[in-house]
Amino acid sequence: MMRGDARSYAAARKERAADIDRWLADLFRTACPQPHGGREGRNGLGGAKSGFSSADERGAGASLGGPGAPPAGAGAVLSGTGIALLAVGSLGRAELAPGSDLDLVLLHNGQDDIGRIADRIWYPIWDSGLGLDHSVRTVEEATKVAREDLKAVLGLIQARHIAGDPELTRAAREAVLAEWRADSRRRLAELHESADKRSEASGELAFLLEPDLRDSRGGLRDVQAMQAVAAAWVASAPGPRVREAYEFLLDVRHGLHLVTARGADRLVLQEQDAVAGALGLLDAEALMRRLAEAGRTVSHAFDATWRTVDRLLSGPAPRGRRPLADGVVEHGGEVVLARGINPKDDPILVLRAAAAAAEAGLPIAPATVSVLAAQSPPLPVPWPDEARDALVALLGAGRAAVPVWEELDQAGVIVRLIPDWERVRHRPQRNPVHRFTVDRHLIETAAGAASFTREVSRPDLLLISALLHDVGKGWPGDHSTTGEIVARDIGARMGLAPADVETLATVVRHHLLLPETATRRDLDDPVTISRVAEAVGSREVLELLAALAVADGNATGPAAWNSWKASLVSELVRRVRSALSGSPPAPAPSLSPQQASLARHGGGAIRVNGGAVTVVAPDRPGLLWRAAGVLAAHRMVVRSASAASASSTAVIEFAVIPEYGTPPDPATLEADLRLVLAGRLDIEQRLARRTRSVRPARVPVAPPRVSLVDDASQTATVVEVRAHDRPGLLWRIGRAFGECNLDVRAARVETLGAEAVDVFYVVDRSGQPITDAAQRVQVREHVLAALR
Repeated sequence: MMRGDARSYAAARKERAADIDRWLADLFRTACPQPHGGREGRNGLGGAKSGFSSADERGAGASLGGPGAPPAGAGAVLSGTGIALLAVGSLGRAELAPGSDLDLVLLHNGQDDIGRIADRIWYPIWDSGLGLDHSVRTVEEATKVAREDLKAVLGLIQARHIAGDPELTRAAREAVLAEWRADSRRRLAELHESADKRSEASGELAFLLEPDLRDSRGGLRDVQAMQAVAAAWVASAPGPRVREAYEFLLDVRHGLHLVTARGADRLVLQEQDAVAGALGLLDAEALMRRLAEAGRTVSHAFDATWRTVDRLLSGPAPRGRRPLADGVVEHGGEVVLARGINPKDDPILVLRAAAAAAEAGLPIAPATVSVLAAQSPPLPVPWPDEARDALVALLGAGRAAVPVWEELDQAGVIVRLIPDWERVRHRPQRNPVHRFTVDRHLIETAAGAASFTREVSRPDLLLISALLHDVGKGWPGDHSTTGEIVARDIGARMGLAPADVETLATVVRHHLLLPETATRRDLDDPVTISRVAEAVGSREVLELLAALAVADGNATGPAAWNSWKASLVSELVRRVRSALSGSPPAPAPSLSPQQASLARHGGGAIRVNGGAVTVVAPDRPGLLWRAAGVLAAHRMVVRSASAASASSTAVIEFAVIPEYGTPPDPATLEADLRLVLAGRLDIEQRLARRTRSVRPARVPVAPPRVSLVDDASQTATVVEVRAHDRPGLLWRIGRAFGECNLDVRAARVETLGAEAVDVFYVVDRSGQPITDAAQRVQVREHVLAALR
């Protein structure tokens, strides 16, 4: 299907609304008694005259197909009947998608038989199978309900006359609009609070893997809220860019309804390719990139609307202008240009204004952003020092830099400053670990890195590397490798010294080195530390990578960064720092006081503390996977685990969460762990029952991958397992090692979203790594078989 078909969706929605209008008008005509002298004529969306042409009603709905929109349907006028049928919601806006319900209001002036008339309209609608949300009100009742019910008033503000007495409809709408405007301070505050609660529950459309097209932040309801603000005469109706984004959101919902054959608003993963095809887009990634752009456009305008509302409703701002930087002042709570300043004369002004705004915690006035975007000349290449300093000052403002960056990005300024930004702009990350698009993740990481500028010798390089660390995701291949190349070009463009460009490129190339090594390699193995030290090369790069790891992890999401990972990275940094300074390697780990206390139990001890499970026992083959089997049998999901040995004592630390519901009783869990350690509990039968009760994945998942990593250790064979997580996965992997007569000397287990990334250091029964080629193949195939 070509994109031209998607463009016809808007026409299809209006045509369907017109068909529904005619049908409803016929139902209304049949249900209502004809008044003496009554007349029939054209009205509604398809009539020659709707009766709603005043300026206030055009402001309320004309820009998005509301009451002032061009006609598209037909109905019956029965003047003087004292009854009218109104459409609200998607039918009222002529945006009826294939699976949309009908929202109708039957107005009357007190007829005794209104219940009978209503039934003669509602029952045929129900019989047709269409969903229906309906109400029957007098004008006074409608006004009273709208006074207290936000949903009702939003519907009536954009209500559209279908059939009956147009004067009754006019009276209801004028009364509702008058009260909405008169009480705008209270009602708009209520609307804003409702929108905040909705977005808190549904997330931000631009950054969700499975967004709710209607309720997410930046979705359809935010545009409708802006229309309601415009109807209150407090701010302008949404402009062309927002209307275009809104139409695209409507098209996506239309395509989703066609693909699923039902009314749905959540765009789930398994439908995204089909919806992309319905809209004539290449694939799901192209769809989600367009969707992210539309969501951010709406969200940006939504924020600007509420800034206007707050400014107007809070009274006049203090007069005067407060200087912030050269050519930049604060005026009325916003950052504007000083009088007489011409952006055409100063290419650095845009960055200087952005830095001043972020450092003051203020927005740049929309008009100022437009002027800067339209009139600022290109920066010379390489950048002057002042331009680079302004960029670093902007990023160094931390969280305050994010909205300012968004303002510039929406205006197209960032791409002109950093042309390579276009490759990552609005690029989705189809990975449950990431909560942001690539570009938003980069600025979020830079904002987080600002907290560590006191802890590194080169804060400027920390902030710039944080901004660019994932820039390689805009190109094919390993993003760390491509990112190094792109970072070199951008660093030179920014005017960094050659040595600084090398440092920047090294940090971008190795930005995942510390977290991946800490969670997937044995820190007690000397090879691990020596390889990291060789890669980073200097303490300066190490401290930059350490700070970036924290900022990157926090900006990615809770599944990517936690106290367990933070402690491992910190320990790795400590050991590598010692190696770089020439200090002797750290001694073999000893048990912590708590672990030593548990070890005194002799036969094994377990401690369950919320989501932390510690097992300390004499080291023996199969200890890790048997303990993991007990956890799986109790419906506990292992999010991370580490296993190590010290003085013939094995220490296993699990981080677990219940699969659903409340966690099991700690005493019962501890008892079963002790039984399995003592060899008195066969966990396999319990897990078999659990496996039968688990539903298979609804969407296709990538096949598992098992790799034997060469040169990662001189004393063990490192086996890396990547697979879709499921109950008992760690138990299956461990049992496969046991069946191959291998012992797990150390392990790092992590679950990222729904994907398990597990690394095991295994040795044969003589304590040696696997060197025989045939045996290595056998181990890989045996583990793969256990995962299927």
